[in-house]
Amino acid sequence: MSVELKLSRSNRIYRPSEALEGKIVVKTQSSISHYGIRLTVKGSVNLQVRGGSAGVVESFYGVIKPIPILNRTIEVKSTGKIGSGTSEIPFSLNLKQRDENLERFYETFHGANISIQYLATVDISRGYLHKSLSATMEFIVESDKADLLQRPLSPEMVIFYITQDTQRHPLLPEIKSGGFRVTGKISTQCSLSGPINGELTVESSAIPIQSIDLQLFRVESILLGEKIVTETSLIQTTQIADGDVCRNLTLPIYVILPRLLTCPTTLAGPFSIEFKVAIVISFQSELNKLHKKSDPKTPRLWLAMETLPLELVRTKNISLNNTSDLRYQAQQKKKEKLFYSDNNDFLKAPSKWRGHPSLYFPSSSLPFCQLYAWVGDDPYGDGDVPTWSGVTCFTVGDYYVPSWN
Repeated sequence: MSVELKLSRSNRIYRPSEALEGKIVVKTQSSISHYGIRLTVKGSVNLQVRGGSAGVVESFYGVIKPIPILNRTIEVKSTGKIGSGTSEIPFSLNLKQRDENLERFYETFHGANISIQYLATVDISRGYLHKSLSATMEFIVESDKADLLQRPLSPEMVIFYITQDTQRHPLLPEIKSGGFRVTGKISTQCSLSGPINGELTVESSAIPIQSIDLQLFRVESILLGEKIVTETSLIQTTQIADGDVCRNLTLPIYVILPRLLTCPTTLAGPFSIEFKVAIVISFQSELNKLHKKSDPKTPRLWLAMETLPLELVRTKNISLNNTSDLRYQAQQKKKEKLFYSDNNDFLKAPSKWRGHPSLYFPSSSLPFCQLYAWVGDDPYGDGDVPTWSGVTCFTVGDYYVPSWN
């Protein structure tokens, strides 16, 4: 016999204001009696300090007492029997009750020293003569929609340049004397649902380049007594260029953030989770061949790097399949704009509108939705430009909403 949990959402993502729903699946060859089926949901921040990041005294503490976030148990089914075969028992549990004084719901995060986890456990009690049946599943918690930014985040681009004079560690003599210069820009504030983007250009380099990589680091800090223990660890490395790239050629930077290993930048009392990125330039050298598996945090003679802080935030996703998210979303970029229509009005739109078939999609509650774009004069009137004939415009916040006569 076996028992397992099946959540209602395949991605296992829930928000604190939502209910955790799913089914308890029990498979047994014969009917069994039980003394109750209970579901327990727990959430906590687990902290640990390893000897490598702390002193001798601090390392004795090892694992620090977890910070509880959530601990709730409900009885799904009272004493009774479960028939033979496969039985599915539905359950529903509100993660956060109204007027309940709980610790802040931090987003799920799996780090080296800090782990924020939410677990659902089902227990089927069968008395003293039989072993209880249990199963545990982790679910993912993200911030409530009410706490998210309502519009896409405008990336903060930071201009950087890397030369032999900006390095704080020693370089090989041939690299130091020959010189190099790499310039570019990169976003230092990013949405977790979007990429880290930017660009870089190798303007000059006397020594051939072997590769250019972007490394993503997490910086975990834990308050231990009167001391703050901080450790930086590598999350992922993304190669931007391989080999000796052409000079004065602009290379794009586009890095997708890994799920679970990242979360919004968090500055709490007993702990903090921050992030940073490093642009690493590896030059061709014999020493490089001998030390292929070197510590990425340790600067090497054949490496040049620039490290920048990275702030991660959670923004509201615009879901084209969720009509609650289709609220007058418009994007303005110079003279090119987007808007959507959730009814047949677009059939009456002027011929100057361009339809985007790739953005056409069916909806469960609407006949169809369509995004349009235009280039040129603003149909709503831009400055002294008159509004297009037959178009009436009203605004909702910062967004335009069109209608046609």
